[in-house]
Amino acid sequence: MKKTAAIIGAGIAGIASAIRLANKGYDVHVFEANSYPGGKLSSFEVKGYRFDAGPSLFTLPHLVEELFEISGKNPKAYFDYIRLDEACRYFWDDGVRLTAHANQRAFAQEIEEKLGEPSAHVLAHLKDSAVKYNVTEKLFLHRSLHKISTYFNRDAFKGYANMHRLDAFTTMNSANERRFQNPRVVQLFNRYATYNGSDPYQTPATMNIIPHLEYNIGAFFPKKGMVSITESLVKLAEGLGVTFHYNTTITKLETQGNRVTKLIFDVSTSAPDSYDIVVSNMDVVNTFRKLLPEAKQPERILRQPKSSSALIFYWGIKKSFAELGLHNIFFSNDYRAEFEHLFQQKTLYSDPTVYINITSKHRPDDAPEGGENWFILVNAPNNEGQDWEALIEQSRQDVLHKISHNLGVNIADFIECEEILDPRSIESKTSSSQGALYGNSSNNRFAAFLRHANFSREFKNLYFVGGSVHPGGGIPLAILSAKIATNLIDS
Repeated sequence: MKKTAAIIGAGIAGIASAIRLANKGYDVHVFEANSYPGGKLSSFEVKGYRFDAGPSLFTLPHLVEELFEISGKNPKAYFDYIRLDEACRYFWDDGVRLTAHANQRAFAQEIEEKLGEPSAHVLAHLKDSAVKYNVTEKLFLHRSLHKISTYFNRDAFKGYANMHRLDAFTTMNSANERRFQNPRVVQLFNRYATYNGSDPYQTPATMNIIPHLEYNIGAFFPKKGMVSITESLVKLAEGLGVTFHYNTTITKLETQGNRVTKLIFDVSTSAPDSYDIVVSNMDVVNTFRKLLPEAKQPERILRQPKSSSALIFYWGIKKSFAELGLHNIFFSNDYRAEFEHLFQQKTLYSDPTVYINITSKHRPDDAPEGGENWFILVNAPNNEGQDWEALIEQSRQDVLHKISHNLGVNIADFIECEEILDPRSIESKTSSSQGALYGNSSNNRFAAFLRHANFSREFKNLYFVGGSVHPGGGIPLAILSAKIATNLIDS
């Protein structure tokens, strides 16, 4: 008789876990409170405009492809993507514009021509980013930090010999100020702290590994949109025999001794309520607080400060802008003040950095002819009970002002439809504690060790995956969390 596995949550890590466990021979059931899979990695349509709801940047595609390959499938038969010629277009309020070309030398030359920063500085930074990534990848990203075996192998000893290269004892901003002469180049590379919801003025310079993903490995675009990552993996999982149960919330995990013995549902279901293995893709804070309230609570980890969140405007724009690309950044004039507002004052800054993602640049069908689907993101504090209605209205005006100033038109005149996602709705839709996008904050050098392990020390058949646990948030790390957790099962 097959062993059984229950996955709580059909986020990308939950789906990846289901695929890996199905390949191990488990009968897998995935329980999702929403009517759709993917969590943040989902989509919706309004008045002919299609929007990817959450993550908009695709890196490390081989991690997705690996799930097909271990299942004996050709990834191209399910999912395809292209490598982008440019990573992003940058805009400053005084009219300076810069294109971050995928080609490193072209990117470095663009920075030298537009900002006067020697191209050699940029190339050296990208080389250093690659070194940092190579030191940390196999040691911290592919293994559990909470198993002693992680620290006694060839990769570990190689990592120890190069630990001095990680810049763990200085901040990202300090390291970038040492490297670059022009404050705008510092700002450009400081922005990579936001990729895991951090503050560049607090997070360790180790986080300068992130540009490596975009410039040394590459930025990519799924041909059918980001949601096709979810759709293709669900199709793969179902083909392996995985059963998805939507509109089904697990309200409690019953335990006996050192095992989870029963799942309690909010609705009647034909699915079993007892499993050999339980994997939670639910935020680890809510897993303990809501599903395991009587269990010992790992307070030191659960009470860690949370990452930033986001305020997202989805605008259907009845105009096309040639000066915009797939990814666009309109920078704040005072970056330090913006992050002080986010992390110290827990509010939104009046001159925010604005990110615009426009998938219709590559998929014209994502918008009506002559229009564009704008996904507009402003970094926001996590939810601590702020007056979000007032903050949203003020931020909307600030965003409109910044974009209109840079593009020389009144953008409000072209908004045909609008949807809004804020930290409260992120929290309610994805069960992310306080609406934080990346779980615990990475604003100190010990952050990697202040995430929960991918397994439970108390319950031998309970495991954890997703952005709130090791190794962190974002599509690649969430997929790696599934690999780490499932490798621990039956090992």
